[in-house]
Amino acid sequence: MDILNKYKVILWDFDGVIMDSMPTRSLGFVKTLADFPKEQVDQLLEFHNSNGGLSRYVKFRYFFEEIRKEAVSESKVMELAHKFSEIMLSLLIDEKLLIQDSVSFIKENYQNFTFHIVSGSDGKELNIICKELGLSKYFQTINGSPTAKIDLVSNLLEVYTYSHSEVALIGDSVNDKEAADLNAISFFGYNNPSLSNAQYIYQLNNKYKV
Repeated sequence: MDILNKYKVILWDFDGVIMDSMPTRSLGFVKTLADFPKEQVDQLLEFHNSNGGLSRYVKFRYFFEEIRKEAVSESKVMELAHKFSEIMLSLLIDEKLLIQDSVSFIKENYQNFTFHIVSGSDGKELNIICKELGLSKYFQTINGSPTAKIDLVSNLLEVYTYSHSEVALIGDSVNDKEAADLNAISFFGYNNPSLSNAQYIYQLNNKYKV
């Protein structure tokens, strides 16, 4: 029996699950923070790669407050986030970056489930990318930062009055698992062996391991 058949609603992370975009987003941080010391940017990239589900807003604040040990204004964070978004839109509207296993599953099953995207990526940017790549029609909603992923999930559960037992989140980071756990929905880890304590999907179309 397909392990997803018991669910009616699937919430999808985007980076690392639908699109292989993490290396490109790392490059985006390097370009955005090009005026800062390389060793500090490298520390941010470490944090970024360990916390894929967190937004760029959180990561820029972390860069200043935790790495550089200095205060940062909200306007500075927004300025950097805007610059980052411009770089992303120039690089991520690229079909070659899509993870075909996931995209094929989405296209073949969007009429069997209700799909939503809940991502740490900027919501406006994400909607543009999905529209340009022809993915928007497969999702009921496409949601991203600056709202935290935990709140994105909570909001969807409340607005659509979904039964928690019928909802699952597919993600590739510990932040995704946390968002699912704190909202009392099922979680499936994708393409990340470190999520060994979660139900784990190796391939969506034909190979499952629980």
